[in-house]
Amino acid sequence: MRRIAPVVVPVLLAIADAVLVNGLELALELGVSVLAAAALLLRRRFPLLVFLVTLPGLYIGYIWFAPMIGLYTLAARRPGRRRLGICAVLLIAAHFLPYPISDFELTAYRENTLVLIDACVTSAAPIALGLLVRTRRELASRVEDLTRSLRREDRLLADRVKTTERARLAREMHDVVAHQVSLISLQAGAVQVSTEDEAARAGARTIRELSVRTLEELRHMVGVLRADGGDGGEASGLAPQPDLEELPRLIEMSALDVTYEGGVVAGTGGAKTVERAAFRTVQEALTNVRKHAPGARVQVRVDPADEVCGEAGPGLRVEIRNGPPDATATAPVLPGGGHGLVGLRERAQSLGGTLEARPTSDGGFMVRAEFPYGAG
Repeated sequence: MRRIAPVVVPVLLAIADAVLVNGLELALELGVSVLAAAALLLRRRFPLLVFLVTLPGLYIGYIWFAPMIGLYTLAARRPGRRRLGICAVLLIAAHFLPYPISDFELTAYRENTLVLIDACVTSAAPIALGLLVRTRRELASRVEDLTRSLRREDRLLADRVKTTERARLAREMHDVVAHQVSLISLQAGAVQVSTEDEAARAGARTIRELSVRTLEELRHMVGVLRADGGDGGEASGLAPQPDLEELPRLIEMSALDVTYEGGVVAGTGGAKTVERAAFRTVQEALTNVRKHAPGARVQVRVDPADEVCGEAGPGLRVEIRNGPPDATATAPVLPGGGHGLVGLRERAQSLGGTLEARPTSDGGFMVRAEFPYGAG
């Protein structure tokens, strides 16, 4: 009804006006008036043409509603000054001049003046109302745009506050974790110097190297969070991020039974961001094996792929499989947030790739990631 009523109601009013003014006997006057009323059905699409069609109804049939509604629609939808001025003059002429024109009495000054004033009011009223409605719509549209802009600014301000808070938390995390890891490194160095056991010395050396690497990566993450836009001078001296070249070292230091098969040479035409994502995928998968499948055998494969996400093109496939856990091995108590695989999947999707993680039929687990690996 909200869509139909604004179209049908003016037509019905114009038809009622035509019938009341002309009756049912005057065929020409009634026919012209009804035609003018029916033309209002198209007033929104062709406002100027519809208004011109209603003028004969005003001149011959003496109807008011159809031409006034047509002029109102023209003012609301096509508010050109020259166009409205010409149309206003046409409506005044159609209202002022009688039909037939031979009945016009030039000497009837008082009557002609009253009719002319009536015609001017009849012409000015719909124009003023149409312009008012159009201005109101434009004002409402601008208010809506302003409201959306204010909401967007509020979201940007909230994001800015969150970013600032995250940077502050990152600095606090750096202070706390760096202190604890530094103590671990110092204790491992002390064991490395004081012990005579070669195995214990090698283990202490590994712990110390891991501590140093952890501090470097922590410093890099905090630097990225603190840098404005991620490319400030503060980020220039950050430690390089790991890539495929670091995978053998990562596997060696994992203390797991890992078989590594690498069919891709690091840095040969591939994007460093993809290599970092592949490294993090293997790192997270090995961490999960250490948590949930102690003593399991692990196979890591990094191979080129000819198709990624159903599209042909150079790609990189990373697959980590582990068997069932060893029942005699003790699972270490390690903290975890449960978001590792979720983060890996989001990282893969952001690079245009995919990540699949599922149990295998032999009681193990499989993580497979595919990334586009074009030049970059």
